[in-house]
Amino acid sequence: MENCVTVHDQQTTSQSASLQEELLAGLRATPKTIPPKFFYDWKGSELFNLICEQPEYYPTRTEEAILHGFSKDIARLIGDDGILIELGSGASRKIRLLLEAMRPVSYLGIDISRDFLIESTQRLAADYPWLEVHAACADFSQPLQIPGAVRGKRPVAFFPGSSIGNFSPLDAEGFLNELGSLLPPGSGLLIGVDLIKDEAILNAAYNDAKGVTAAFNLNLLNRLCKEFDAVVDPDSFSHRAFYNVEQSRIEMHLVSKVSQSITVSGESFDFEEGETLHTENSYKYSVDGFQALALRGGFHPRALWTDPENLFSIHYLERV
Repeated sequence: MENCVTVHDQQTTSQSASLQEELLAGLRATPKTIPPKFFYDWKGSELFNLICEQPEYYPTRTEEAILHGFSKDIARLIGDDGILIELGSGASRKIRLLLEAMRPVSYLGIDISRDFLIESTQRLAADYPWLEVHAACADFSQPLQIPGAVRGKRPVAFFPGSSIGNFSPLDAEGFLNELGSLLPPGSGLLIGVDLIKDEAILNAAYNDAKGVTAAFNLNLLNRLCKEFDAVVDPDSFSHRAFYNVEQSRIEMHLVSKVSQSITVSGESFDFEEGETLHTENSYKYSVDGFQALALRGGFHPRALWTDPENLFSIHYLERV
């Protein structure tokens, strides 16, 4: 019997309107900014998966190596018969290592890119016929709900890829507190966190030689044209990414090559030559720094795994 995916849409019309208002508010701000969630239409999700394959981009292969090496230890700590919730499931590659080690009752993938999410969870359902698979199209930076149809003893959230770094430290703390309201006391959070390291390694990771990260950044403008009635020439912007030492973060920007005016959802925005549109931050942490943040966010550090070079870390946190 074919295993099917149960799809739960958590994005309402009002949330879609809120998404547009969030976009416009960022463009009205000084300096102009767009939240990184807007990267992830179908094409953006494809490009991000391609970024993960670039030799300069260490986070994905390093995190996967940690999961591969310690999956049995992680499974023993977390336990079985639970609900495994993946935040920002993407292509669902890393989750397979956990599914095979843990064998949870249910899996719930949550992602903002609906079509990409459904395709990836359908592959999981086909490959794991014993697993109850659910997909929720939602913005996980907003309040979430676990659908009532998802079965299991207790939920364990998996937040891979150092996506927590896209939040400012204060917002990351708030996100963890909000996530805690979704998870009952004693529940777990397995989370990937990128570590502070040599500046050259960080800059190379976001400026790959093949220009895939640049294409990913610029694709945001294509999405604005398709979904938000934007009038803008993507070729009039260029990609810029650099490590901000004082803030311990990678910054990604789109730089206007000329003085120009663009239109988004009927509203005009002027750019001077050289003015930037700030599209992403990726904060890097020390182990102690992140664990202190986790405690402020309502999670107690229980276990930690890193690679031999201390490039990346995976933390198991327990809801206080």
